[in-house]
Amino acid sequence: MKIAVDAMGGDYAPVEVVKGALSVAREDGALTIILVGDEAAIRLQLASEGDIPSNITIEHTTEVIEMSDHPASAVRKKRNSSLVVCGQMVKSGRADATISAGNTGAAMAVAALDLGRIPGIERPAIAASLPTAHGATLLVDAGANVDCSPQNLLQFALLGSVYAEKVMGVASPRVGLLNIGGEAGKGNELTKTTYALLADRPLNFIGNVEGKDVFEHAADVVVCDGFAGNVLLKTGEAVAEYIVTLLSQEAKAGGQATVEAMGPPLKRLLSKIDYAETGGAPLLGVNGVSFICHGRSRAKAIASAIRAAAKAAGTDYVSTVRDAVPKFSEDR
Repeated sequence: MKIAVDAMGGDYAPVEVVKGALSVAREDGALTIILVGDEAAIRLQLASEGDIPSNITIEHTTEVIEMSDHPASAVRKKRNSSLVVCGQMVKSGRADATISAGNTGAAMAVAALDLGRIPGIERPAIAASLPTAHGATLLVDAGANVDCSPQNLLQFALLGSVYAEKVMGVASPRVGLLNIGGEAGKGNELTKTTYALLADRPLNFIGNVEGKDVFEHAADVVVCDGFAGNVLLKTGEAVAEYIVTLLSQEAKAGGQATVEAMGPPLKRLLSKIDYAETGGAPLLGVNGVSFICHGRSRAKAIASAIRAAAKAAGTDYVSTVRDAVPKFSEDR
């Protein structure tokens, strides 16, 4: 298994990216991690990290796609950038998966243009794993497509359902449609039309789910357009961070230096709501495994994303979707 890591992508690259990659390389000798980027900068950071395991390699590139770059234009012009080369390595078979904490739009463009979409899938979608009271819920789409058609949402449901089954290990995943009410007639034209499509497909479709139901794990996969999904995702992250802030204030008021010092239960709580535990979100619907991370990802999040990408690459997720699309999308 080989994972191509964009060493130059993210607010804290290459320092935190290299640290995250090293932690995984040291715990799993069977996994090869290819750090893609400026070799001199990467080696400088590696030199400060002690012994370097043999399963860390470097792929030198001469360009970097910045956060401020226009995604599509940068991907076309900077063909020797770390982000583009990562995608090319997966396409050519030199790597099994790629992760990046860099420019999200550019990462999506690389996946769509270099890896290519799975035939029959109109738009790739970001799948975010949300912590809930009873395990993780997969949110699709979490921000790749702000304007969607019912057919797009139908395909998101397929992508999410197969991912939940093949990668997350959920048997017969429950698929819910994010809406403002539980009844079938609720919502706007997009959700009402999508509801009818989902009810007529070979899915374990459970109907509409409201925002308040998501974190109760009402469904294993929640389908929505990228606008609503991104609002839900970032609101959830903000609430989690707010809870941590309140707990930290209470810890200090009680004479404790950190929240963790307040006891194991609170430590476990922090672990459940920490986005770094998940690390990254897969871009579903493309011919390969591609994970997108927060731009502010530090070593822990990078390491989690590498593990998740390796797990996804070890399944037949892509081929399963490719085989399912023709029957799933046919007119009924």
